[in-house]
Amino acid sequence: MRKLIFAMNLSLDGYVAAPGDDLGWSVPSDELFQWWSDRVGTTSLSLYGRRLWETMSSHWPTADRRPGATPAQIEFARRWRDMPKVVFSSTISTVEWNARLVTGDAVAEIARLRAQDGEPMDIVGATLAAAAMRAGLIDEYVLATAPVLLGGGKPFFTALDSWVNLNLVETRTFSGGIVLTRYETRR
Repeated sequence: MRKLIFAMNLSLDGYVAAPGDDLGWSVPSDELFQWWSDRVGTTSLSLYGRRLWETMSSHWPTADRRPGATPAQIEFARRWRDMPKVVFSSTISTVEWNARLVTGDAVAEIARLRAQDGEPMDIVGATLAAAAMRAGLIDEYVLATAPVLLGGGKPFFTALDSWVNLNLVETRTFSGGIVLTRYETRR
């Protein structure tokens, strides 16, 4: 069985995007950006919701060819393009960049993928992750918490029907006061 990991940047008050889907507060330091890039480089499959897919696919496929692209951005763009991806959406009709589209039951497909043998896979996008979270499919949570309060927006965590008990497995501090915490679901 594969491990399903939900990992994102979030504000101290628990939001992955400010109102209006503003991500301007979450620009990572070079050190944190490299950590995310290394993570993408070892991810066997990434599951995307539509909104985050549209954000990522509008930038990263060609980011390595933009004027002023740093070596880290060039590396991340290559890794992102190479990584297999599944996009869940009922409103778009095609996807590119080593991705396939699923328009049906997201939770059933995530459960099917998770039941397969293989390396861990990431779920990215708070709305998609919320459905997997409510279904009890997430095995690990990785939070890169920024020292900023947004006061509202898109939450990292969703409302749940029951508690989810977790074990802390890693903490790390990055420049700029970002604190990374990693938790495994206690089953």
